[in-house]
Amino acid sequence: QQEKEDLQGKLKLREHLSQTAGKSEATPAPSKNIDLEMKQLQCKLKNSNNEITKQLTTIKSLKNEVQEKEERIRELQVKISRLERDLNMKRHLIEDLRSRLKANQENEKTSNETLESLERKVKALAEDCSNKKTSIDSLKQRLNVATKEKSQYEQMYHKAKDDLEKKDLKLTNLESKMIETEYAMTELETTASQQLHSLAKRSGQALETVQKKLLLTNDKVEEFMTFVKALTRELQHSVQELRTKIKQAKKKGEVRACKKGLSQESVQLAASILNVSTTDLEEILEVEDDEETAKTKMEFEKDKEWLQYIQKLLEAQFPFASYLMDAILEKLNEKKKLVEEYSSLMKHTV
Repeated sequence: QQEKEDLQGKLKLREHLSQTAGKSEATPAPSKNIDLEMKQLQCKLKNSNNEITKQLTTIKSLKNEVQEKEERIRELQVKISRLERDLNMKRHLIEDLRSRLKANQENEKTSNETLESLERKVKALAEDCSNKKTSIDSLKQRLNVATKEKSQYEQMYHKAKDDLEKKDLKLTNLESKMIETEYAMTELETTASQQLHSLAKRSGQALETVQKKLLLTNDKVEEFMTFVKALTRELQHSVQELRTKIKQAKKKGEVRACKKGLSQESVQLAASILNVSTTDLEEILEVEDDEETAKTKMEFEKDKEWLQYIQKLLEAQFPFASYLMDAILEKLNEKKKLVEEYSSLMKHTV
């Protein structure tokens, strides 16, 4: 706004100068300069006016935002005040409830005490029914004490006082009621004991059937375990037998090849040099090398590990059927391969 005012002042000054210059009939060169300056100043004025309008719009929008935020702050302050009031109310309520709880707990303790005293008094009433007049006085005193201790039992005690003061017949009624209640209690006890006895019988029978089923399942599991162990042993034994047969067939093939390569005379000469018979020479030729013995040891160890793995699977928790099946199939595949190898060797030897 100040820039605008300055520009307007300069424009007025320029206009005044131009007017004075026109009157004094000055040279045209400075008037041109003045016109240019006038145009520049007008452009600046327009720019400043545009900027002012922009700033005014921004100020309006900011004012609106500020008003909205102020309204929002007021609403939030109102909400906060409400929440604080609610919080204070709730605190007071909680304190009130705590005090009530304490009072109720104390009342409960006193009521428990009064209940215990009332039970004792009822027992005393049952015992002292024979001495009617003396028991009436004692009941009056006890009922007065009970009315002082607890307001809840005032009506009951007042009724009892009125009944005891009016007639002795009500005492007899009370006695009969007590006898009836005792009889009902005994009946309830007998029925409950009968029901419990029948339930115990049923549960015993159910337990016996369950135990029988458990024994049967245990027997079946033991039979399955023995079957699996026997099956694995038989598999391992048959695999070992096949291995020995394959080794023997290989050795026989090697001996035969050696015999074919050597003539009968050379065999006899070698036997005479070693001072052994031809059969002993064949046995010497059939002796295993170190690699073969190491291989047999490794195979024996693998069989041992396989049997131990089967044992672990049987001792492990359920489910283990898939692992057991994989292990047995592995051994069966090994046996199949050995059978094929042995049959091929036998064909070549023949």
